[in-house]
Amino acid sequence: MSLIPAIPALSGLPSAGGALIASPSSILREQILHRLNGRCLPVQQAQGGAEALAKLEKRNWQVLFLDRRLPDLDPEELKNIIRQRFPGVPVVMLDSAPERRSTDEDDDDENEGEDRVAENISQVTAPFAALGYPSQPVRNAVERPGASVLPLAGSAVPAPLPGMIGSSAAMQRVYRLVRLVAPRTTTVLIAGDTGTGKELVARALHALSPRAAKPFVVVNCAAIPETLLESELFGHARGAFTGAVQAQLGRIPAAHGGTLFLDEVSELPLGMQAKLLRFLEQKEIQRLGSCEVTRVDVRVLAASNVDLAARAARAEFRQDLFYRLSAFPIELPPLAVRRADIVPLAEHFLACMAAAMEIRGPQLHPETMRVLETHPWGGNVRELQHVMERASILVEGGDVLLPEHLFFAYPAAYPASVLR
Repeated sequence: MSLIPAIPALSGLPSAGGALIASPSSILREQILHRLNGRCLPVQQAQGGAEALAKLEKRNWQVLFLDRRLPDLDPEELKNIIRQRFPGVPVVMLDSAPERRSTDEDDDDENEGEDRVAENISQVTAPFAALGYPSQPVRNAVERPGASVLPLAGSAVPAPLPGMIGSSAAMQRVYRLVRLVAPRTTTVLIAGDTGTGKELVARALHALSPRAAKPFVVVNCAAIPETLLESELFGHARGAFTGAVQAQLGRIPAAHGGTLFLDEVSELPLGMQAKLLRFLEQKEIQRLGSCEVTRVDVRVLAASNVDLAARAARAEFRQDLFYRLSAFPIELPPLAVRRADIVPLAEHFLACMAAAMEIRGPQLHPETMRVLETHPWGGNVRELQHVMERASILVEGGDVLLPEHLFFAYPAAYPASVLR
């Protein structure tokens, strides 16, 4: 008999989400199930690695609890496979509690078992707290057999998105909004200054959605000449124009089943805006030079580094398209208002550069941290990345990165030691 209660189909909840427990130990599964009771969306179990992989293929899980002792697959190899094939699913490694519970066990074995149980349970809470669920069980959350559903708790601290660093309050709000809208097909407008990470947010939205296994297609609306934009977006038939010696699929149909990311959408010409609006409303496209109409299933994300609402008010951007794109707006804060994230980001960039060179990276001097935290960062995270790249070169293999290794785009912000 399964230890997992049946999960009823409840309206208003996304099909994705929940916890998957993979362990041959019934004791470990019971412990985790008990701990998750009233804290999560649907919970399922697998007795081995192969069964866990099969369940991962069928559902976009929010977390996998993986036993280090599997009967069929090496857990570390399985963990690497999951990271490659399901990058949006965090994996929590656990140890099986001892199955033996005889009366003649000595006290040391019992204490060791209890310690392992406590260690496992302490690891179970963190992923769900990070995903927006309560850190403590809610009383009477499960009123009847089969009910194991709880709405998001607004007070929980969400985990950073895949590929993103930072735990400031401003970014926590972004993480929470992304996780709320990711399972849906709602169009999202990502606003923010240049260098704040708009494409990273778009990729996270895709990775955390049920479309994660499908294409993620990027269109830089500012980089494609206006004369080629329609063909690039919708495709063209053979002979549609001079030089069209063969048919082209187009970016929108190439994203079928997945996500289309329109970067710098504010740069779309007005004529193309009307055609994009029709596609968003009808989910149909017509290739240039063709009479055939094709339905396309695409989730659209857009990004802009300018105030689209202001442009729409000045008739520089179609208001109807603006309202359609901004069904769910997410605004990224500039780095200057999330100063608590500056040092962690700097350390992350240094670590990545050191790993690429296969060397041991330098540590930040306390005075270097102070300089970084007080710099205005007009170029946001991208500027910080470039500053750290230059500094990692100038440190010349040293163990400590000092203020004199920092060079900024604005001379007024140079440390005094550099200007001398």
